[in-house]
Amino acid sequence: MRPFAIAVSTAIAAALYIPSAARANDDENGPSNVQLGPRPYYLVDKLADGPLKSKLQQCANGPFHQTQFSIGHRGGGTLQFPEHTKESHRAGARMGAGILECDVTFTKDGELVCRHDECDLHTTTNILLSDLANKCSRPFSPAEFDSTGKRTRAASALCCTSDLTVDQFKSLKGKMDASNPNARTPQEFLGGTANWRTDLYSTGGTLLTHKESIQLIRSLGGKFTPEAKAFNPDAKVTPTEVFGGNARQKFVQKIIEENKAAGVPAHDVFAQSFLRGDIEYWIKNAPDFGRQAVFLDDRYETRETPGTPLLNPDDPTTWVPGMQELRAKGIRIIAPPTFVLLTVENGKIVPSKYARAAREAGLEIITWTLERSGRINEEVIPSKNFYYQSIIPALHNDGDILVVLDVLARDVGILGIFSDWSATVTYYANCMGL
Repeated sequence: MRPFAIAVSTAIAAALYIPSAARANDDENGPSNVQLGPRPYYLVDKLADGPLKSKLQQCANGPFHQTQFSIGHRGGGTLQFPEHTKESHRAGARMGAGILECDVTFTKDGELVCRHDECDLHTTTNILLSDLANKCSRPFSPAEFDSTGKRTRAASALCCTSDLTVDQFKSLKGKMDASNPNARTPQEFLGGTANWRTDLYSTGGTLLTHKESIQLIRSLGGKFTPEAKAFNPDAKVTPTEVFGGNARQKFVQKIIEENKAAGVPAHDVFAQSFLRGDIEYWIKNAPDFGRQAVFLDDRYETRETPGTPLLNPDDPTTWVPGMQELRAKGIRIIAPPTFVLLTVENGKIVPSKYARAAREAGLEIITWTLERSGRINEEVIPSKNFYYQSIIPALHNDGDILVVLDVLARDVGILGIFSDWSATVTYYANCMGL
């Protein structure tokens, strides 16, 4: 282990351990036969010659097992499968993801469902081609162009889970998250999938309620990381109309109650939220779950305290509240995006000041999201890509995805990482004995 990496706390390490019996628990879709496919090998081949490449090459024949270090982002197969669908979860588990995510929002009749945003149905489902299109908060509006062909208004729509009952929600089919801003028709609007993803499996993904995701993830031998999504202020139906007074507290408590009702032990659940108030609510009102709740840190783009500067990973004065204060509030796991944890020194990727301070304060770290960007050599380097923005000068080809992962694992000492293609992280984690 490199000098900066710090051992995972005993309690959290115990929660992350998957007994062999659980790994062997396999129904027709289960994970006991982990299948990684060609991508990890492609990435290893792209690596520059050196110790990391040699080490990873030695693991080519496995064996490979499900690992808690590999966290399935929106299911774990979303590089190719529609997110938050049964199909994405099965793909992620088959590729060894030991923790699987359901981003939790709500329907008009108060049921919890898995979607990345309360109002993303117009880009992630077929709703605009269904009889439910007239239920949307804002109906489809075509793009407009001037006489020269220049677009003057992008195509748009806003379709929310809270526009529908749970039965109506379940009647929809999942698609790759994308839209075409130049669309003149709803059919055209459903396009726009990035050229480094695929619509090959976007043939009607099966949407999930939160309860269904719990049953599915359990059948796949995984643990759970539900994220309490923020309410969308543009939705037609308000949270108060659905939940009554104290809507936020009732919503986040219901996430916990549905896990309890399903018999899921607290140590198998890593509840998440970008809203620090949610984490503090769980710590106070559901302490067994709150002790490993995950604070998703997005202070780099939002100000928790009005008037404070946006978070700069290299400027501790912008970390409000600071790491020690977060830990004193009972928060044990913090989860920023990868670029917040990394910087470049002398041409090498190294931990940022933020990463060092978090670990020194006793905070464990989870991060996001690997494999959610295009090809490094063709897509990332010419642009200021979100996930790699702090380390672009050190990236040369797709193999450097594994360099990023190695620094996060061994130098930063992360607990785990969300990924859109779980096989990559599973290969690395098994090879390194994480």
